[in-house]
Amino acid sequence: MKTAKAANLGVLFAIELGALVAVGYWGFTRDIATPLTWLLGLGAPVVLAVVWGLCGSPKAKYKVRGAGRVAFEVVWFGAGAVALGLAGAYDWALVFALVCVASKTLAVIWRQ
Repeated sequence: MKTAKAANLGVLFAIELGALVAVGYWGFTRDIATPLTWLLGLGAPVVLAVVWGLCGSPKAKYKVRGAGRVAFEVVWFGAGAVALGLAGAYDWALVFALVCVASKTLAVIWRQ
């Protein structure tokens, strides 16, 4: 059981990074002028990371708890899945969403 819990912590970290990568991918796949593509591709993950640092990280300045935390994480990880879908990577969006749901469910059960 220890190994499964440790693996889930790794998955949780990976999906946090995955959301950032997905939003960046979405930004770089926009059919707009190159400078704006770079701005979205690099800026969107930075904005998402700042929000995570302020509200979602263990050392967050504005900790979100209870139902607010659930809503925050749905929006956070949902942004990654939606970004992949908007970029046209529908299969990856579905896989990402399913992994997020499974991992977060286990985290709640195991109180991680």
